[in-house]
Amino acid sequence: MALPLARLMIDRLPPLDSLDLIMPVPLHIQRLREREFNQSLLLADRIGRHLDTPVSFTDLIRIAPSPAQTTLSRKGRLKNLRGAFALRHPGSIAGKRILLIDDVFTTGATVNECAKTLRKAGSGDVFVLTLGRTVDASTVPDRILAQQTHHTVGLLGG
Repeated sequence: MALPLARLMIDRLPPLDSLDLIMPVPLHIQRLREREFNQSLLLADRIGRHLDTPVSFTDLIRIAPSPAQTTLSRKGRLKNLRGAFALRHPGSIAGKRILLIDDVFTTGATVNECAKTLRKAGSGDVFVLTLGRTVDASTVPDRILAQQTHHTVGLLGG
């Protein structure tokens, strides 16, 4: 599914002047072994080919294993990710404009922590592109959108 899903992302990609590098959000090695693939890397690879931009998938690493973000509150997600990412070769991204790829944006905690790590190491601008955005019924205005979506789906017979 990487190709059709990446195509959806490419079709919605806003114009960017120039990018130097694309980076997927990394998985911790334990999670990668369990899952056997990094969905963000699969998407980043396709997007990188389309944009003719190199994909760096070994420099940004997840150094701390953590519970799945989906099981945590917003506060828990933020705490869960503090210090979770590092760069193997910080000098390799100095001044570079980076497109960070993730599969799902929920609270933004993951991409925010990755972007902080990149910016602290001296990167240029960091842009984020995700495949999906969750709608959390416990937050506002998302709660209202979730309720409207639920009613709309019900009216459409879904």
